Amino acid sequence: MGLQEDFEEYAEKAKTLPESTSNENKLILYGLYKQATVGDVNTSRPGMFNPRERAKWDAWKAVEGKSKEEAMSDYITKVKQLQEEAAAAGAS
Repeated sequence: MGLQEDFEEYAEKAKTLPESTSNENKLILYGLYKQATVGDVNTSRPGMFNPRERAKWDAWKAVEGKSKEEAMSDYITKVKQLQEEAAAAGAS
């Protein structure tokens, strides 16, 4: 399986992460996903009265400059890490 197929598979798996996944981790995934699928940030930063969208934009901006392939690889690694953490939490 190629990187694109793996990325799409892990994008689906990310939807099954537990509700307890921290917002910080969700934002990391969001930024990497946007970088992998869109590229560098192409919109202006949302205003301070829209903190949720602003946080998402900041997460995307934080990974600006990563190649599509690097962002996909980092995304897959992060989903695997979060799945392992969720499994370990469920086992204890």
